Amino acid sequence: MDETSLPQPGGRRRAIPLAISSLFVATSLGGIGLVVQLYLKSLDTPLFLISLSTTIHGVGMLVGSWLWGTASDHIKRRRLLAFLTLSMSACLGVLIFLPPIEVVLIAGALRSMMFAGTGVVAVAVVSASSLVQRRGKNLSYISSAKALGFAAGNVLAGLALAQLGFRPTFILYAMLPLLAFAAVWLLPSENPVVHKNRVNAWRAIFSSGLLDLYVATALRQMAIFGTFSLLYVYMEEVGIPISIMGIISATNTATQTLAMLVFGWLADRIGRRRIFMLGFFLSAAVPLFFVFAANIPGMIVGYITLGLSFSSLYVGSAAHIGDRVPHHRHGQMLGLYESSRGLGGLFGPIIAGAITPLVGFKGMFLVMSGIAGLGFVVMILGNTVMGKRIVGN
Repeated sequence: MDETSLPQPGGRRRAIPLAISSLFVATSLGGIGLVVQLYLKSLDTPLFLISLSTTIHGVGMLVGSWLWGTASDHIKRRRLLAFLTLSMSACLGVLIFLPPIEVVLIAGALRSMMFAGTGVVAVAVVSASSLVQRRGKNLSYISSAKALGFAAGNVLAGLALAQLGFRPTFILYAMLPLLAFAAVWLLPSENPVVHKNRVNAWRAIFSSGLLDLYVATALRQMAIFGTFSLLYVYMEEVGIPISIMGIISATNTATQTLAMLVFGWLADRIGRRRIFMLGFFLSAAVPLFFVFAANIPGMIVGYITLGLSFSSLYVGSAAHIGDRVPHHRHGQMLGLYESSRGLGGLFGPIIAGAITPLVGFKGMFLVMSGIAGLGFVVMILGNTVMGKRIVGN
């Protein structure tokens, strides 16, 4: 069956405008964290509250992914995306008035919730309207655009803040989601939403056979977020210049921009599991580079490996989820997947901060590598159990 014969227009026709929209929202979120941190510092905000803005972002992503992913299975997704991008612009627009700390933190939580929704819903739209043999490639357009947006947002933030100051920079970042809002309306019209029987989230995870993937993903995120929560401090300790740190970190998103497209193409040709299993394996290797190569080349290799691991993991997993669940539940299951990533991201930094004073940085990196390796083992065991079920049937 040709993709154009589907009830709705094909995945590629939807992926292109959604990639444009994702580029703008990722650019706005990718740089606003830097600007907000420096703005809070200018208000003489305690360091604890400044760091709290990052934790709040994680909570917003965790809640927003599940909330909007589930909602997208019951509401027309184009309208929902329009609402989310417009709301994200409003949350950024509040900062134009240079508000007090409390308002900044509340706006940050809402902004993260809206951003989480734009990502989940965009992926659900493309996944649900793509043929199996094209799903990975179509999804890679969205992921690659987001990676490019994050990189562009970080570069733009530093330049804009240095040249314009806080208020004009906030105005600039509030306008970016409006461009995303305009791109959303380039999407083809949708068929009416068919309301299916609601399925409990846990029942949906077990019935779809995705529990091992969600658990392993949470472990992987725990390890990666824990590793990178203190990595800049570690780099300074081993003598890497601050001016070089930004260039080193940019190699991650630069790698993702191309790798997403490559792994999306490969996922359609050699299978989803091989691609995301590679991502789990590489994730366990990332912290090891920082242990055994504590220098600029080692850091760069670590960040490039991070870019490869995330690209293969995310594209392969999203396509795999799309293959395993009905179209009317893509939003819910992809939202739960993003929530599992957010859950790991919440606990990883806490563990890293607690054990580093006891075992040192290198000890912490080894522990994080072990946690990521445990995620890889979970996937191997899950695959073995699933294989036995198939043979037994």
